[in-house]
Amino acid sequence: MRTQVAIVGAGPAGLMLSHLLHLRGVESVVIDLRSRADIEETIKAGVLEQGTVDLMTRTGLGDRMQRDGFVHHGINLAFNGGIHRIDMHDLTGGRAVTVYAQHEVLKDLIAARLAAGGDLRFGISDTAVEGLDGDRPVVRFTHEGRREEIECDFVAGCDGSRTYTRFLIPEGEIRTDFFRQYPFAWFGILAEAPPSSDELIYAHSDRGFALISTRSPSVQRLYFQCDPEANPDDWSEAQIWDEIQQRVAGAGATIKTGTIFQKAILQFRSFVCEPMQYGRLFLAGDAAHTVPPTGAKGLNLAVADVHVLDRALGAFYEAKDTGLLESYSRTVLRRVWRAQHFSWWMTSMLHRFSGATDFDLRRQIAELEMVTGSSSAARTLAENYVGLPLT
Repeated sequence: MRTQVAIVGAGPAGLMLSHLLHLRGVESVVIDLRSRADIEETIKAGVLEQGTVDLMTRTGLGDRMQRDGFVHHGINLAFNGGIHRIDMHDLTGGRAVTVYAQHEVLKDLIAARLAAGGDLRFGISDTAVEGLDGDRPVVRFTHEGRREEIECDFVAGCDGSRTYTRFLIPEGEIRTDFFRQYPFAWFGILAEAPPSSDELIYAHSDRGFALISTRSPSVQRLYFQCDPEANPDDWSEAQIWDEIQQRVAGAGATIKTGTIFQKAILQFRSFVCEPMQYGRLFLAGDAAHTVPPTGAKGLNLAVADVHVLDRALGAFYEAKDTGLLESYSRTVLRRVWRAQHFSWWMTSMLHRFSGATDFDLRRQIAELEMVTGSSSAARTLAENYVGLPLT
C-alpha cells in the first residue's frame, strides 16, 4: 500500500503525530508490536505540561483530560523539617500542570484516530525498513499472518526506548549515543487510598528520595528511591508504607495508606541520540531520548518532538519547503538537552547518592533552601516544570 508517512510505534509520539498530520490532511499509517489492549492497559503516570494540555485541548483531545485530570498550580518540596510550596501559577504568569495518566492519553489518541478512520495496525512483527536514502522508503512487516508492505515518503521512528528504528542510523559514522545510568531506581506503587496531599510532594531525606503523587480520588501513586536490584516481592505492604512515611515524616507530612495493587521498579537512565534524523527517517520520543522521571518530561518531550515534526512535514507537503525538515534535529535537541539538564538537576538535588558525605547532604539542603527562598531560583524551577512553550 502507499501512504505519505509511515509511523513505527503507537506510543504518545506516534499517535500524536498521526493525529496532527490528519488535521492538516496528511495521510499516515501507524504500526506497533503491541496489541491495543497492551497499550491501553499498561499503567503509567503522567504529568502534562501546559503546552501539552493546550495542544490536546486545541486539537480535540481534551474532554476526558479536563474532566478527569487534576490541575496543579504548584508543587511541594519537603526537606529539613518543613514543606515548602513552589507556586508555579504565580511564578509563570498563570501556567500549570495537569496530572493525567499516560495510558489515558493513549486511549484518547487511539479513539480519536479510529473515529477519524485512521489506519492503526497493532500486533505486527518482523518489521524491516529500507530505502531511507531515497525518496520512496518501504516498511515491511507481518500483520495477522500476512507479509505487508508500505511505500511512503517519510518514516517516523516513534517506537520507544526498545527501538528498532534508532539503529537504522549508522552508529559512529553518523549516530552518536549519549548515555548515563544512575546508581539508584524508584520503587513505585499504586494503592487504593485517598490523596495525602492536594499537590505533589518531592521529599528529600537522609533515607533517600520520595514522591507523593495522585492518580484519582481513590487511587494514589507513590515512589521512593531504592537500589536498582531491589525485588518488589521482597517488600511487604507494611514495610513499604513505613519506608515512605519515614521519608516524609521529618517534614511534617502524613501518608494515607490503603491496599497496594501494583509494585514495580523504575530504572533511572538518561539517553540522547544525535542526530534524530537520517535520510527520510525522523526519530521522536523515547526512540531518541529518555530522561529520569524526576522532572516529568518523558511524554512531554515526545509531544514537543512531533509538534515540530508535524510543522516540518506540513511545510513540505504544502509548499515543498524542506527547511524545517532539514533543521528538525537541531530544533528539537535544544529542548531535549534542556530537559535533560532540568531532570538531572532535580534528581541530583533531591536524591541520596551512595557514598554521599555530610558535606554533600548539607550542600543539597543549601540548594533546596535557595530554590524555596529565592523568587528567581523558584521561577527557574517553575518555568521548566510547567514546560517551555511548544513554539
